[in-house]
Amino acid sequence: MRTNVVVVGAGLSGLVTAAELGDRGKKVVIVDQEGPQNLGGQAHWSLGGLFMVNTPEQRRLGIKDSLDLATSDWMGSAQFDRPEDAFPRAWAQAYLDFAAGEMRPWLYDMGLRWFPVVGWAERGGSDAMGHGNSVPRFHITWGTGPGVLEPFIRRCHAHADAGLLTYLYRHQVDRLEMQSGAAVGVSGTQLAPDDAQQGGATNRTAIGEFRIDADAVIVASGGIGGNFDLIRKVWPTDRLGPAPDNMLSGVPAHVDGRMIDITTDAGGHAINRDRLWFYTEGVKNWDPIWPHHGIRILPGPSSMWFDARGNRFAPPAMPGFDTNGTFKAILETGFDYSWFVLTQKIIKKEFALSGSEQNPDLTSAKWSKVLKERILSGKSATGPVEAFKEHGADFVVADTLSDLVKGMNALTGQALVEADHLRKQIEARDAQVDNPFSKDPQITAIQAARHYLGDRLIRTAKPHRFLDPGNGPLIAVRLNLITRKTLGGLQTNLDSRLVDARGDRIAGLYAAGEAAGFGGGGYHGYNSLEGTFLGGCIFSGRAAGRNAG
Repeated sequence: MRTNVVVVGAGLSGLVTAAELGDRGKKVVIVDQEGPQNLGGQAHWSLGGLFMVNTPEQRRLGIKDSLDLATSDWMGSAQFDRPEDAFPRAWAQAYLDFAAGEMRPWLYDMGLRWFPVVGWAERGGSDAMGHGNSVPRFHITWGTGPGVLEPFIRRCHAHADAGLLTYLYRHQVDRLEMQSGAAVGVSGTQLAPDDAQQGGATNRTAIGEFRIDADAVIVASGGIGGNFDLIRKVWPTDRLGPAPDNMLSGVPAHVDGRMIDITTDAGGHAINRDRLWFYTEGVKNWDPIWPHHGIRILPGPSSMWFDARGNRFAPPAMPGFDTNGTFKAILETGFDYSWFVLTQKIIKKEFALSGSEQNPDLTSAKWSKVLKERILSGKSATGPVEAFKEHGADFVVADTLSDLVKGMNALTGQALVEADHLRKQIEARDAQVDNPFSKDPQITAIQAARHYLGDRLIRTAKPHRFLDPGNGPLIAVRLNLITRKTLGGLQTNLDSRLVDARGDRIAGLYAAGEAAGFGGGGYHGYNSLEGTFLGGCIFSGRAAGRNAG
């Protein structure tokens, strides 16, 4: 088969790339090792959050944002410190310009809309020059992940109807075909059909071989989050210590990272592979789809956070403030889990679960369902959250603290948490609730969060005493470490063209999305400000589609 461009991967970045290529009249073949049920890849499962700057949604809520402030936050979070970070830094600045300028109107014209309350993710907690968002910037798309995908799938299907685009599912790329240092196509294994549900593990039974010749190849195959062996191979032991024995997977098994090594074998250059973005608030999915399936809790700021022995973490290890800092603090305890302790009032207002399927009201994009789930539900949290509270293996619910601790210790099979020790810490915290001069940093952070209208309305519970039975029942949640994104990847210039270890461009070879570290080989640096994964897939895919072929 011969075509203008081969796109490896039918996730968000691949679809954006193909849509842009089709607009230019290029003939495109999208190959993917999964079946048509997985069109859209990981983005389908996402909450649909996008990092955008100085938007109408922000301004309506009184949020004053700017490109300069966002740049300061990004660079303080990224902490670029390596010679090879030149391209990632350039990509970061280019994305910030996009996020503060063309991004929203471009997506709006394609039909995207956003939930009116802007989320405040990764609030930081160290200092003004360090990690964190100074203001809320997390724009949840109406329709969540499927809503982000819809216009690009629509555009690609239109190109397919016009004869410009061909989908080849169950085609696993094993080699990049190179000639005189240039990419001229791909080849690999045709896999047997598999009707596993979307996200489920599929077979790798070979039924044939294939080769596609092309003027350009774009690698948009995703990261390594579903491949625990590869994660341990690149694990930053020098920064984080030994890799944890137990992890949950926040992505399907087909997110295996194999194309990154295939591309480096062909002359590409992968950088910053030790920079990882995994979450600390994972719970085992009581109704799993893929192996080790975990769901991340997106917490508000009020749950108390304790280590495996019941010692409260010190700031900035507070819910929603500093993912990497808290990840490191947990590993330093010698355990690979931690605990939230909270009340029903907190779970009602502050708990959200990551994923389109865990937020059917937002995914439906219907206000009636949002109001029913989040406003008119009485004392109950959303249906999916209450289902986890009832069925989830990591949840303990009790009317008294002593019974809660018994349940926590029974859950782990180790009597590590002492009721008296936990009680003293909670009582000390409760004593600060009514003190406007509170010396408890978390109480101060909660009071600050409630100055923001969006948090006060739907995201941050009014401060209250945990040990007051009227605020109960008490809830403890065992939090597991959960894989999600790899921040490093294939190094590209601002055209999404791959460069080799010397920095020279590789003819005909491009990369986009997570495989390219969302741009340049890692435009996040060491930390994500959130909403930058989907945003990076869109931005780098657009660049590849506008420059390749």
